[in-house]
Amino acid sequence: MPQTPFISRIRKSNSGDGQRVMKIWRDAVQETHLFLKAKDRFEIEKSLSDFLPMASLWLAVDDSDNAIGFMLCSHNHLEALFIDPHFMGQGIGRRLVQQAISFCNDILSVDVNEENSQALGFYRHLGFIETGRSKTDRQGYPYPLIFMHLPRNILK
Repeated sequence: MPQTPFISRIRKSNSGDGQRVMKIWRDAVQETHLFLKAKDRFEIEKSLSDFLPMASLWLAVDDSDNAIGFMLCSHNHLEALFIDPHFMGQGIGRRLVQQAISFCNDILSVDVNEENSQALGFYRHLGFIETGRSKTDRQGYPYPLIFMHLPRNILK
C-alpha cells in the first residue's frame, strides 16, 4: 500500500498537542456526525475537553509535525479515531488502524455510531465485522452504536 504524501510519521501525543487534537475532533464531528443534536454535541465536547488533550494518543503528523489525525486505543479497543476533514479519504485512518494492530495481540474492537455511514463503511472496508448493537452510546446518549471487531491478521 503506498503511503499518503501528507503523513510524515505517527507519534505519541504530548502536552502541546491538546488544542490541535480538539480542533481535529470538532472539525471531524462537524463533517461526519450530522446526526448529533447541538446540545448533546456541546456536552460531549465539554466532557472531552477535560480529557482528550491530556490522553495518551497516537497522532498522524505531517512534515511540519502538525497533527492531521489521532487515535486513542486502550486494551485492544479503538476508543477514538478522528481525521482532519481536509485529509479524509487519503489513507490516514488506515495507517492509524495499522498502528493499533501492531500493538494489539488479539482482536481489535471499535464502537461505531450507527448513523455515521462514513465510519461504518471505513471499518467494513478494512474487514471489521459487526458483533452487536446498542440503542445508546456509552454515555447514554440516544445514538445507537454498532459494535465491531477485526479478527487477527484480517486487515484488508
